[in-house]
Amino acid sequence: MFDSLTERLSTTLRALGGKAKLTEDNIGETLREVRRALLEADVALSVVQGFLDAVRTRALGMEVSSALSPGQAFLKIVHEELVRVMGAERAELNLAVKPPAIILLAGLQGAGKTTTAGKLAQYLKTREKKRVMMVSADVYRPAAIEQLAVLGAQVGVAVHPSQALSSPEAIVRDAVVAAKTQLADVLIVDTAGRLAIDDAMMAEIKTLHEALAPAETLFVVDAMTGQDAANTAKAFADALPLTGVVLSKADGDARGGAALSVRQITGRPIKFLGMGEKLEALEPFHPDRMASRILGMGDVLSLIEEAEQKLDRKKAERLATKIKKGKGFDLEDFRDQLQQMKSMGGMQGMLEKLPGMGQMAKAAEQSLDQKRFVHMEALICAMTPKERRFPDLISGSRKQRIARGSGLQVQDVNRLLKQHKQMQKMMKKMGQKGGMQKMMRGMGALMGGGGGMPPMPPPGGLRRR
Repeated sequence: MFDSLTERLSTTLRALGGKAKLTEDNIGETLREVRRALLEADVALSVVQGFLDAVRTRALGMEVSSALSPGQAFLKIVHEELVRVMGAERAELNLAVKPPAIILLAGLQGAGKTTTAGKLAQYLKTREKKRVMMVSADVYRPAAIEQLAVLGAQVGVAVHPSQALSSPEAIVRDAVVAAKTQLADVLIVDTAGRLAIDDAMMAEIKTLHEALAPAETLFVVDAMTGQDAANTAKAFADALPLTGVVLSKADGDARGGAALSVRQITGRPIKFLGMGEKLEALEPFHPDRMASRILGMGDVLSLIEEAEQKLDRKKAERLATKIKKGKGFDLEDFRDQLQQMKSMGGMQGMLEKLPGMGQMAKAAEQSLDQKRFVHMEALICAMTPKERRFPDLISGSRKQRIARGSGLQVQDVNRLLKQHKQMQKMMKKMGQKGGMQKMMRGMGALMGGGGGMPPMPPPGGLRRR
């Protein structure tokens, strides 16, 4: 997300960094480039103009701190104004009501409401420890009712049954009774969508809203529709008392126009981003962190939170103890590292959240064949437990057996063993003075031994700003 905007803004703001002082001329020149970048990102014109006016006013009247260069001072203003445009603070779900707290999802057909219902159920169950029930009020699409039932089974939450011949209002009233009986904390209601906004759809969802009096009314919109997403959200906000917006398919939006336009146009906060197809791929929206990512400053806090949610702490502690005691880093450990990295979105997913690593993430995406990690895991799985613990045992005949078992070639086995050796050396260096710096520089080993990857920066380049 924001790939093209980040690249354009980073280039523009770097050019200002070389100036001795901020003047009306160089501020004007920079803002012209920023304007082009925002319009190309499909940010609404009214939002662009308001943002630029605020930045210009603050920059021209600014006293530059002796601790900051003019470029840094300007960057600080741009960051703060981006945060303001997107909502200043994280907007939490309001679930502090008498159970069940009802969350009503609204939106056009194809926006991803049903998938978002499943993701939200997963989020509330795993991260908020809530008992969740879901119900579909989309009586026009039996497939939507079936899809919600499948998602409920995957997440492990109750789904109140819906019948295509029933009225949406009757279905949701029965669901509320069932949710109370089953002591559910939250009831998520998936509603019908249309291909376009129409009076019948608006009348139906207004009726449902009146019947339910939901704690949250969330508008789900496809982020890839850019400023059209903001305009559609505005139409719904005028008809319904929306409490927030969920931007679905945000991982496919390289421009970011919706995220920068929705809050200003609708007056409603963005509460979540859908960042992939998996049920875990729903991220709380933090305006300050998103502004940092847009400006190439990384998002270390989100990376830490993701690690806490997804990484196996016991395995990490066992590996750390093993390395400390000087024991070998075997192929079981290597496989664990591959699996944990995959759960974090791969090398690119981690790098793009680190300050100043946007270009590195892009280089990783271009130079890495993601199938390589799948192949590595397949090769290790084709080995015996003894071979994983003692890789030096793997001779010619064993290599042939492993290659056959994984459906790959002997040269793939050789490449894996070579990369494992390099990782082994890196792990040994971690306990030495300056070990982490050496390890970071050696990460190219995991990426294929210098296949076009730029050198990793020293840890000093990873400080939070």
